[in-house]
Amino acid sequence: MFNAPIPGQSLTAEPKNYAWENPPQFSTPEESLVFHLERLQEPERTKSVLGLIDLGLDIKTLTEGILRGAVADGRHSIDVSMIIAPIIHEYIVGSAEAAGLEYDEGLETIQEFDKEETNKGIREKEARKILAQFEEEGEVDIPEEPSQEVPEEQIAEEQPKEMPKGLMSRGDM
Repeated sequence: MFNAPIPGQSLTAEPKNYAWENPPQFSTPEESLVFHLERLQEPERTKSVLGLIDLGLDIKTLTEGILRGAVADGRHSIDVSMIIAPIIHEYIVGSAEAAGLEYDEGLETIQEFDKEETNKGIREKEARKILAQFEEEGEVDIPEEPSQEVPEEQIAEEQPKEMPKGLMSRGDM
């Protein structure tokens, strides 16, 4: 129950006690990238990486783990990790493909819109235009065949706009 740190306890520890509290070993992304690529080319590390992928670990998580470990060891900063992460990721993907492994990249895909619902909304919008034209002119100009392809601009227009949320947002009263 009373195992929580006392406020200010971190200030009593010796400064620069941990590797990440000191300047990094490599200060540029190029130096850090060379360091990681040389390590990933070592046979034992390659075998370990491919073994983890074969066990089902996704490549994004593996890449993040490698880079976080390097930051914790004081090899480079977090900023450099973010810069070189895509290159390390692609290198690991290439290694997995060369080994013939099935892999999960771990990247989230953008949710696709339900095309049927989107087309239904577009047809409804076209029907309302026709009804409005009929009410105004008494005549209707009906298109022959509605298009099956939905332009992406039109999908974006059909998306309901999200209302601001939160304590200070104002709603229409």
